[in-house]
Amino acid sequence: MNAPHYRSVFAPGLFAGQTLVVTGGGSGIGRCTAHELAALGAHVVLVGRKPEKLDAVKAEIEAAGGQASTQAFDIRQEEAVRDAVKAIVAARGRIDGLVNNAGGQYITPLEAISAKGWEAVIHTNLTGGFLVARECYLQSMRAHGGAIVNIVADIWGSMPNMGHSGAARAGMVSFTETAAAEWAVSGVRVNAVAPGYIASSGMDHYPPEAGDMLREMRHTVPAGRFGNEAETSAAIAFLLSPAASFVSGTVLRVDGARPQVRMGWPMALPDAQAQQRPAVKPYDGFHLAQTPRVFQDK
Repeated sequence: MNAPHYRSVFAPGLFAGQTLVVTGGGSGIGRCTAHELAALGAHVVLVGRKPEKLDAVKAEIEAAGGQASTQAFDIRQEEAVRDAVKAIVAARGRIDGLVNNAGGQYITPLEAISAKGWEAVIHTNLTGGFLVARECYLQSMRAHGGAIVNIVADIWGSMPNMGHSGAARAGMVSFTETAAAEWAVSGVRVNAVAPGYIASSGMDHYPPEAGDMLREMRHTVPAGRFGNEAETSAAIAFLLSPAASFVSGTVLRVDGARPQVRMGWPMALPDAQAQQRPAVKPYDGFHLAQTPRVFQDK
């Protein structure tokens, strides 16, 4: 019996013959996105710091009939980025698309963030993404065109207790807009996807004491639930596709309208009125999706 495959809403073969790079491809949204892009015919280059995680995702993709390769390096190291992109271009001929997904942060108030902690988050979520995008542009896309999708976050209304991440993501939004303007002459489109509350493996890195807060967060979302990795990946695939050929310099939110919530507005969650108005069901596309531990048995 064949292993199940990714259930994408996009046309089979959409990215056939293309080389698409996914940073942070060893877990979470990056892993899911890599699976969808490979299922649509792309050769996916998985990027991350831990070879064993990348190799595991590569094996998953190949078991499902897709094509993938790996490049393990630290996106914060300029020379490492330059050398890795050079190796990808040498092996594949060109880079058609980049998903700048690698990132990370931790929960802490501004007053407790050290300079080292601030710089670590900025370098991971902003500087690293800039370096990878710049090298993909210089070494391939400037000559051949392409599409870049930067993954940011729900920064509208700020990010209390994650001010370092909010600053970095806001910077990436500005970078997205600037690169879209400067690189359009080379036929390069640059956009961003801003996931809201997404139930992904990234939540497993938060401390146990954050569990109650995470489980309650869905009550602040008009859609009444968390999003999932496949719903985020679908937005990324759209922005990489020819359907978005005149879309550049924009941010596509995937957040269930969470930033629209206002103090004093009596929000009614869809699942509280299921008989009259059923909630929109999650798009269940990723055949290997895993529920974060914080939501298991709850």
